[in-house]
Amino acid sequence: MSAPLVFDRALLRTRRRRAVAGGAEMFLLERAADEMAERLAVVLRHFDLAVDLGTPGDALARSLAGSPKVGTLIAAEPDPHLRLAHPGPAVAVDAEASPFAPGSLDLVVSALSLQAVNDLPGTLVQVCRALRPDGLFLAVLLGGATLTELRQSFAEAEAERDGGISPRVAPFADVRDMGSLLQRAGFALPVTDVDRFTVRYASPFALMADLRRMGATNPLVERRRVPLRRATLMRMADIYAARFSDPDGRVRATFEFVWLSGWVPHESQQQPLKPGSAKTRLADALGTVEVKLPGEGK
Repeated sequence: MSAPLVFDRALLRTRRRRAVAGGAEMFLLERAADEMAERLAVVLRHFDLAVDLGTPGDALARSLAGSPKVGTLIAAEPDPHLRLAHPGPAVAVDAEASPFAPGSLDLVVSALSLQAVNDLPGTLVQVCRALRPDGLFLAVLLGGATLTELRQSFAEAEAERDGGISPRVAPFADVRDMGSLLQRAGFALPVTDVDRFTVRYASPFALMADLRRMGATNPLVERRRVPLRRATLMRMADIYAARFSDPDGRVRATFEFVWLSGWVPHESQQQPLKPGSAKTRLADALGTVEVKLPGEGK
């Protein structure tokens, strides 16, 4: 069974290309790229061959350039215009259809891209298959709290002015699901964590302008195809300003980064102990008296 088509990926590539041509807004990507470089810096090993899977722009490549942890970094990007933006080698690869041979890579990284794939479980399986034993996958996605203010404001404005709501803001990943997805894909030692932060804007329109410059406006297949009515837009702005503004009049926008990491299983990795192999009782370690339940053995 194929995954449902939630995102129009051809449209997403077109919008990213326009954003780059018009001077893309990079602050989110630069924040993600800098933190990814910091996370890799504390990993006690070197990765000879790495792939940057679908990260928009060259922020991640620049952050990892010259890193003692990473050898060759190949950008995997399906759009030929966007591949030219990468300073190193690049190949025509879509994250949803990886051509890399099994066990051919040491590291796969991705920043603010995988939240827009239609089959994230399938993509993670492909990544795990392409990595060598003890290979690392490290990615950051936009999480479910991202743009919650814009989503709520649009929903209320459309309910008032248009008699119903339409999908205006893409659904984002829920951190509670990510760990289990990594395990299902075959990764060992999966770790997920969240970085949530607030960016302030002069108005909701300034936020929407930044989203256009990121190439991050609505990419949903089921998006409303008729132009947004001015009355609805202005009502959205009023609701946003009333609910999510600070005393100085600037409005807040929440962004959430969900970080994922997982290793391909290898015998050198820490293994769970077998049941019953403990040499110290938990009660002794806690300094308490063990109380047995009725029917338990001595």
